[in-house]
Amino acid sequence: MTDVRRATERYPGGDPGAGIESWHAFSFGPHYDPDNLRFGALIACNEERLLPGAGFDEHPHSHTEIVTWVVEGELTHRDSAGHETVVRAGDVQRLSAAAGVRHVERNDAETPLTFVQTWLAPLEPGGDPSYEIVHGIADSTPYAIPEAGTMLHVRRLGAGERTAVPDGAFVYVHVVRGEVLLDGVELGVGDAARVTDAKDLEAVARTPAELLIWEMALG
Repeated sequence: MTDVRRATERYPGGDPGAGIESWHAFSFGPHYDPDNLRFGALIACNEERLLPGAGFDEHPHSHTEIVTWVVEGELTHRDSAGHETVVRAGDVQRLSAAAGVRHVERNDAETPLTFVQTWLAPLEPGGDPSYEIVHGIADSTPYAIPEAGTMLHVRRLGAGERTAVPDGAFVYVHVVRGEVLLDGVELGVGDAARVTDAKDLEAVARTPAELLIWEMALG
């Protein structure tokens, strides 16, 4: 079964007056929706846009795997475990909050920043926080998050190109750029498809496109 959620259906958030624009795919903050709490291991998929100098001040997380994909610009990350990095387009950043961690995310560059951040529920709570960044991840190399039992696939397609969608109990497809046809349905930028019991599906790019595909075995 394929459940399509359009970019226009996302819940607005952030603080536009402070240069922060957020769009939430799942129930978030004041936008509580008991029918939209999670899909598989995913509990949040946020599109964030930060103007130069804007950002999220230090705040806590726990029992969450936080994975960030920069679309354009540069994201400055600092956390209470002592990590400080700059994340750029094509990099995958993972912060395992475990029993608890605090972090800061800012746009310290002179150009606007856009990134997609997903939160996943871990298989087991607690533990020690950890951090990882992979620079320039390739399409052919899935990124594993074993703590949440998930795999992230990045697919960059030219117009007319096709790509197989992984089989899985739960598969979440997010369109970062371009337009694609998935299971007979057209998807554009910011649209997402939640596929239950995915099997033998493929995505066809109508234009040059970039997809984030989450493959999850458990819900």
